[in-house]
Amino acid sequence: MQNQALAGHLLDHYAGRIARAKRPYLLGLSGLQGSGKSTLARVMKAEAEARGWPTEVLSLDDFYYSRAERETLAREVHPLLRTRGVPGTHEIELLLSVLAALPHASDKLPVAWPRFDKGRDTRIPPSRWPKVVRPPRLVILEGWALGLRPQLQSALEKPVNALERADDPDGAWRRWVNKQLRAYQPLWRKLDALIVLQAPNWDVVRRWRSEEEERLLARHAPLAMDAEAMVRFLAHFERLSRHALATLPALADSVVEYDTERHVTGLSHN
Repeated sequence: MQNQALAGHLLDHYAGRIARAKRPYLLGLSGLQGSGKSTLARVMKAEAEARGWPTEVLSLDDFYYSRAERETLAREVHPLLRTRGVPGTHEIELLLSVLAALPHASDKLPVAWPRFDKGRDTRIPPSRWPKVVRPPRLVILEGWALGLRPQLQSALEKPVNALERADDPDGAWRRWVNKQLRAYQPLWRKLDALIVLQAPNWDVVRRWRSEEEERLLARHAPLAMDAEAMVRFLAHFERLSRHALATLPALADSVVEYDTERHVTGLSHN
């Protein structure tokens, strides 16, 4: 199933709920790095607007704190927070305020939200942020950890990789990150439905994300990572990515299963 067919099927499934909603319908699209969630979200937006539903796509990634703000976290909390990605490195309050404002968007009350430049590892200037002046019928929120619940404390005891063994030997970083994930739960509760793009396993996710970075390197993007830097970067995500693979399908309203080449092999609705 290609993205266009998949988008059409998902929109068909949720069409009645979207039509009945008294406010913008908030559809969560959760997938690990490299799973194609951003591409699917764009296709779903085009398909939804072809049906006459004004649609906006928000990415959790765009709400990462700036590099300077993460430097402060690195100094005050833990050096590993210099790297974007884990819970606690997003400005969740800003995302919640954007979602609250969208139903009231107008010429007099335009709603803007950030864009994050991954090549430069910081936000673009506010003058270039997207802006809407009319309430959408559908809002698609896509992100790598959408819907994820905190791990049990017992699961935090053993490091899962070399990064945790060397840079977080006492577990302070992973305990802080897990605690921050609690602050994301009010956002997850605002989702009207959650779609999970389920990868086969963590090793495949690591390959998918590395292929994305190779394309950035080929374009000579600023701060694009070589293979060694990418291994270290992905190690920050491994713990919660494995947790997501194990737990998110049971929490989802719809699950899209992929094989190792990102071909859809299954689609189910809970």
